[in-house]
Amino acid sequence: MKALTASRRPLAALALGAALLSGCSMMPAYQRPAAPVPGDWAYPGAAGGTAASELPWQQFFTDERLRQLIDIALANNRDLRVAILNIEQARAQYDIRRADKLPTVGAAVTGSRVPNSSGGITSTYTAGLAFTAWEIDLFGRIASLSEAALAQYLATEEGRKAAQTSLVATVATTWLGLVADQELLELTRQTLVTREESLRLARLRFDNGVTSELDFRQAQSLAESSRVALAQLTRQQATDLDALALLLGQPVPPDLGGAVTTASVSLPDLPAGTPSEVLTRRPDVRQAEQQLVAANANIGAARAAFFPRISLTAGIGTASNELSGLFKGGSWGWTAAPQLVQPIFDAGRNRAGLASAMAGREIAIAQYERAIQAAFREVSDALAGRATFGQQLQAQILVAQAESARYRLSKLRYDNGIASYLDLLDSQRSLFAAQYAVVQTRLQQLQNQVLLYRALGGGWTAPPETSSAAAR
Repeated sequence: MKALTASRRPLAALALGAALLSGCSMMPAYQRPAAPVPGDWAYPGAAGGTAASELPWQQFFTDERLRQLIDIALANNRDLRVAILNIEQARAQYDIRRADKLPTVGAAVTGSRVPNSSGGITSTYTAGLAFTAWEIDLFGRIASLSEAALAQYLATEEGRKAAQTSLVATVATTWLGLVADQELLELTRQTLVTREESLRLARLRFDNGVTSELDFRQAQSLAESSRVALAQLTRQQATDLDALALLLGQPVPPDLGGAVTTASVSLPDLPAGTPSEVLTRRPDVRQAEQQLVAANANIGAARAAFFPRISLTAGIGTASNELSGLFKGGSWGWTAAPQLVQPIFDAGRNRAGLASAMAGREIAIAQYERAIQAAFREVSDALAGRATFGQQLQAQILVAQAESARYRLSKLRYDNGIASYLDLLDSQRSLFAAQYAVVQTRLQQLQNQVLLYRALGGGWTAPPETSSAAAR
């Protein structure tokens, strides 16, 4: 085995030299792009309170039924399960890249018997440890690939957080829609009962010649309109239940009933903070930035491909011409075979690889900036809704109160023969529309609060020190 030795320096010296040389890196220094958004919101948030990113969803949503549904969704939702499995896959890829920094060691046992020039048989037996194709990372190619794999792993972690915040908000908005549908169904049933009674009286008056057919047909139209609304709301309720079941990953629990209405649901107000604070709290923005870091690291690997690649194959063990003498004294030895490969002609492969990596970074920059702009718009829209939905709801409630008083007065005037039956039916129609609008406006306000909570980074509270930070 000593005859195969390519170098007489100890293996420890080679490893030390490789470690000293591996500090060079072709990876460009990472610089975070400037945020292409204004420095402040058009509508301010609440004056004080806990930031959304620091407020657990269990504290933001106080209804026990809703918290139960969110717990079920977090345990069974298939999209979230895929996001978690993506983390495991990315972590495995990072472990593979990190393992490339170290030599692969294996046990090798060989035996051969070949004819010699004297007509006999020459036997050779070897046993030992083999260090196979260890690349000395002189120009940081492996380090850049490892950095890119780590960034992709961190991006999948942020993607999982973004998936959870989106899931929590979607479950909440769907449940609120279901609550509003149930409330509107009850309102429509009550209105249908009233209109059917009015239709019965209108038919009786028409049959007895007291009123014209116009009054009867108007009452009939209102009653049938109520049936149309009832059918639509029944269908919408079934659709909301199907959507909720898909989010939960299982059938909706049957014990969701109760005296819950949009008026009984209360959600806390949230401070908006500055755009720079919000953008660093949102998982989807951090995910886009980690993907940018990975694209930046890939440039380092592409640049390093232009330079020589040095690898080392080494072994240590014993060799003998006889199997019985394999482990006797004097049979031990070692080999070291370094190899240097300098690219000379590759038909433009390395240049194309670098161009691809450079374009990939530009794409990642554009995606990062787009994520920031989308996040800014979501927060800005939700803050605009927060500033206006309260006023809209208050005005809509006053409209419903006025229509209720109008209906009461119209009925009183009709009963006393002062107003026509058409006036009574018109006031009845207007009252139903106003009450319907109150519930819808209150629903929009609540759903806007949920969207603001998610847009500000709420729905996920990171632990004080994550494993991803330790991985760096």
